[in-house]
Amino acid sequence: MPTVLTPEEKQEIEAELPRYPNRKAVCIDAMKIVQRHRGWVSDESVRDIAALLEMSPEELDGVATFYNLIFRKPVGRHVIMFCDSISCWIMGCDRVREHLRQRLGVEPGGTTPDERFTLLPIVCLGACDHAPVMMVDWELHQDLDSQKIDVLLERCK
Repeated sequence: MPTVLTPEEKQEIEAELPRYPNRKAVCIDAMKIVQRHRGWVSDESVRDIAALLEMSPEELDGVATFYNLIFRKPVGRHVIMFCDSISCWIMGCDRVREHLRQRLGVEPGGTTPDERFTLLPIVCLGACDHAPVMMVDWELHQDLDSQKIDVLLERCK
């Protein structure tokens, strides 16, 4: 069966190997590498990464589904992760979620029809002192209100 990993992806994964005590320990970084190139990690990618790291696809999928920053299905060009932890909830994440839902026209977990945005809840972004917070394309945004959200969304082309 032909591999779906590109030579560049494979080279980047192999470059990580010396940094870890064994091949399996590279699994999260390997999936992040593939996700950085493709936007998500397909079943075929899991199969090939697992083979490269001497793991079963089931072992790797277990890690991928536990680690909520690995996307196992296609996502939009911009991924919005809004924190729904207790601190953010107390500070109004329900208003943030509702504003995003109305503005984007999708439920949490969904992607806009134009594939521009994917809206994902996340348990904690570690910025409780500036709640409510969200991350857009891996950039943290704090002390959110509707106006700040609208400005952020407009910047995402």
